[in-house]
Amino acid sequence: MEYPERQDIMKPFRKLWSFLFFMLLTMPVLAAETGVVIKADTIRAEPFRDAKIIAPLSVGDQVEIYRVNGGWLQIKSPKGKYGWVHMLNVRKKTASRSSGSISGLLDIASGRAGTGRIVATTGIRGLNEGELKSAQYDAAELNLVESYTASSADAQDFANQGKLAARKMDYLPAPE
Repeated sequence: MEYPERQDIMKPFRKLWSFLFFMLLTMPVLAAETGVVIKADTIRAEPFRDAKIIAPLSVGDQVEIYRVNGGWLQIKSPKGKYGWVHMLNVRKKTASRSSGSISGLLDIASGRAGTGRIVATTGIRGLNEGELKSAQYDAAELNLVESYTASSADAQDFANQGKLAARKMDYLPAPE
């Protein structure tokens, strides 16, 4: 009687073990991130400031984070409500360094590991010194910018349509 070689017997199990190993490594990546609400906010139906409000969020609420879209996070609230909140109102929880998950490796590779004091900024890039020195007058561009000017009457009509009211504001005191 001839016995099959050990490699022949193990062949079907190699694919199974490879699959299980792959799933074990990717599970933390596939799972939703978690976070905690650091500033009271509302869950919105879409990632827009004027989108329909779904539910309120309180400081300290634990949320599951599913997606990022610009400055918005798609989340699931503790009460099971899904929607969007401002990114700056939720602090993502970080996995412990001893967890050994692949997300920790991704954090190191992306430069997000370290103190945890990640600073978020939003702004407009200005001109550097070289760009200012090489700038030239362009009458066509100036005319284009001036074409965006609204007349006083147009501005008043716009304000009336939006039910805006004029308010008198005091100037700030001059610096000393």
